[in-house]
Amino acid sequence: MAAHIRPEDRECPLSTAMSYVGEWWTMLILHDCFDGYTRFDQFEANIGLSSSMLTARLKTLVNSGVLVKQPYQERPVRYEYLLTDFGRSLRPILVTLAAWRNAQLAPGDRSMILVDAETGREIEPVVVDPVTGTPASDPRFVFTAGPAAGDQMLSRYGKDSAPGT
Repeated sequence: MAAHIRPEDRECPLSTAMSYVGEWWTMLILHDCFDGYTRFDQFEANIGLSSSMLTARLKTLVNSGVLVKQPYQERPVRYEYLLTDFGRSLRPILVTLAAWRNAQLAPGDRSMILVDAETGREIEPVVVDPVTGTPASDPRFVFTAGPAAGDQMLSRYGKDSAPGT
């Protein structure tokens, strides 16, 4: 049996990222958080996840620094779950995933869309290189070994693939 690898010990940023948000329940909890929900009973009602699974996922999100748990009531003690800065940084990922799925659907088949709250106009998020404005999906953008690459990344991408080598 393989030893458990902590997310921070993984070299690949994709595998590390998936360790935080890889379960679809996690994405639904985060979606609720971005919509302003903070309480266990709200998550439970919206998502339909069993209380034991929801408890486990919330604990994982708190332990990984995505959410912070704080009491909002003393007797009995009740907690709310709030996004941390780290958790809020996941919003563009959720927005992009939703847009990716919506792009596969006819406009009339979309059950949720992203709009400008001031104008009501539907928007289409795009990930771009901030220097050139070129979409990150352009095939000229490729992964390569970075400055902290270990043997696994160097083996995958080659020792001469790192920028500046």
